[in-house]
Amino acid sequence: MRFLKGSIFLAVAFFAPYIASAHEVYVLDNATIMRDIVSVSPNPFSIVPSHQYEFIFWGFIAFVVISTVFFMSITHRLEELFHPFLQRIKPWAPLVARVTLGSCLIFCAYNGALFGPELPLHTLVPPQYISIFELALYATGILIFLGFLTRLAAAVVILLFAIGTYSYTLYMLTYANYFGEMLVVLLLGGGKWSLDSLFELNNPLRAKRFEPYAFLALRVLFGISVAFASFFAKFLHSDLALDTISRYHLTNFFHFEPLFIVLGACIIEILMGIFFALGFEVRHTSLFFLFWITLSLFYFGESVWPHLILVGVNLAIFMYGYDRLTMEGRLFSRGKYEPFL
Repeated sequence: MRFLKGSIFLAVAFFAPYIASAHEVYVLDNATIMRDIVSVSPNPFSIVPSHQYEFIFWGFIAFVVISTVFFMSITHRLEELFHPFLQRIKPWAPLVARVTLGSCLIFCAYNGALFGPELPLHTLVPPQYISIFELALYATGILIFLGFLTRLAAAVVILLFAIGTYSYTLYMLTYANYFGEMLVVLLLGGGKWSLDSLFELNNPLRAKRFEPYAFLALRVLFGISVAFASFFAKFLHSDLALDTISRYHLTNFFHFEPLFIVLGACIIEILMGIFFALGFEVRHTSLFFLFWITLSLFYFGESVWPHLILVGVNLAIFMYGYDRLTMEGRLFSRGKYEPFL
């Protein structure tokens, strides 16, 4: 029985950081968030000396899992097996990115917030301008969703993102994934399945030479958003994560000290951000992210709309896979075949 429990814990502890690390600013009340941000939070790495053997052990497990996935991913037989499917879904990635951004902007307008519920419009602009801001979000969201005047709408949304950055400064790195989606839409336009294509409006900016960099921008900015969110809530203000663990009784699932759980989640999420940015194991990381963020939505009972951007970006990155601007694509592609995870 102890072996069985240990085996289950081994699987969960490595593969479920999002059970212990949902967006803390979504699941905690405002009073708790403000208290945790202004307080001096403990450094998660301070627990390493008293748990060094556990730290080394789980680090070794992580290395084994990552290396195993890597060598599976570049296995020639598996590359050839999955190649037809991966090539069929790759052209759909820009459409998924565009529809995701358009849908999310519409939900932002409906909920009166800029990208997340902790950024309400009434804290961003004076009351007399809130309706104008909401209208801009609705209009650009609908245009991008339909793929009509797509690049113009993306340029307007980038301006709105700049306004948010002026107000919320570095915290907007949490939503760099939105900026990545905006750049994809700006560089690629409406694409084949859009009203722009129907009316031959796809290339008004003559951005053809920049199109190969669209998914590079998305990957890097998404990686930055994942890593920064982890740094913000699990290192800089680790009390946010500790309060989440306490409030939702997560030590019932992870039989470690809460600060050690925070440290593990922090490291894993930052590694995920690095993997996305470098283009390493991007399909595996996307699937990993999608599975556990879905599970966390059920467990924490969070609002779905702020997480739609995460689902859409992961799907788009999974579909697009690798090219010459990814680390694995450049170093380990074999002719027409690419790593499948």
